[in-house]
Amino acid sequence: MTSQILALCGSLRAASINKTLLLAAQKSAAMHDAEIALYEGLGNLPIFNPDNEDTHNIYVDDFRTALQRSDAILIASPEYAHGVTGAIKNALDWVVASGEFMQKPVACLNASGRATIAQAALIETIRTMDARIIDNACLTIALNGKNFTVNDILTDSESSAKLETVLGLLVQSAAPE
Repeated sequence: MTSQILALCGSLRAASINKTLLLAAQKSAAMHDAEIALYEGLGNLPIFNPDNEDTHNIYVDDFRTALQRSDAILIASPEYAHGVTGAIKNALDWVVASGEFMQKPVACLNASGRATIAQAALIETIRTMDARIIDNACLTIALNGKNFTVNDILTDSESSAKLETVLGLLVQSAAPE
């Protein structure tokens, strides 16, 4: 059975290296009997307000449905001022109480060797949401300062080996027990 992985990019930038990293993972997924869908709607989510948490919003409903349909989640997010991006934090805030992350296997990629503080904060936030963080699949694939394409990532032996490790562990964790 093919694992369905939802990929979330914490950067809304069109030319984001984190998005490129997720697209490389998407291209490699078939070798792991997985499909990766890149969720493109984080920028459409309204600013989280607990007073509106139970109000139906087409964008929030779409995000929650995409999470529910996935077997696992793969996140790549940059660090802004030693913190997680507003886009990824806002998205996570929308699903804290509704529980779509509960017991869901999650791996977090980091495309910058300098972005260790936000990566740790992101993992802690998701762990608090009762997700199953796959610690060995939360890796840094340092692409900072380089203008990598998807094919560059896949043909770079170090980057592709790390990506293969992440995908293998995430798919294994998503398999029914």
